[in-house]
Amino acid sequence: MQALNGSGETLEVAGYASLFDIEDQGGDLVRAGAFAEGLKARGPTGVRMLFQHDAAEPVGVWDEIAEDGRGLYVRGRILSTAPRGRAALGLVREGAVDGLSIGFRTKRSAPRPGGGRDLLQLDLWEVSIVTFPMLAQARLRVLGASEARLAASAA
Repeated sequence: MQALNGSGETLEVAGYASLFDIEDQGGDLVRAGAFAEGLKARGPTGVRMLFQHDAAEPVGVWDEIAEDGRGLYVRGRILSTAPRGRAALGLVREGAVDGLSIGFRTKRSAPRPGGGRDLLQLDLWEVSIVTFPMLAQARLRVLGASEARLAASAA
């Protein structure tokens, strides 16, 4: 935890908001490369950090969002400068909430046999910290001070 210009606490977090080729609870499967075009256009500053998909009050900022061989990796800071941010920060810090979930517009998909979709191209709008993610493996973790410094220097 560190001060943010004297205006409150921050909590650095990271994790996978989506994992490739793993079916979510709705039967959808995100394919590698699905986020590439949108991320190139929008960048991490264009993707909002929300709590439980509530667009009324963002709770932080994403400093890094990138596809790798596993999925969609995110790293950011929960900010305590608003009531919802303070609540999210406390819940994540104490381990009560650790899920991640994506909000997007589907640009290209294909139906899957038996239901669901192969998601091939997505316009990512937001990554939310949630209690119950659609993809159970989409989780975040709190970064320790040394991890946060290392991640920030690598970005």
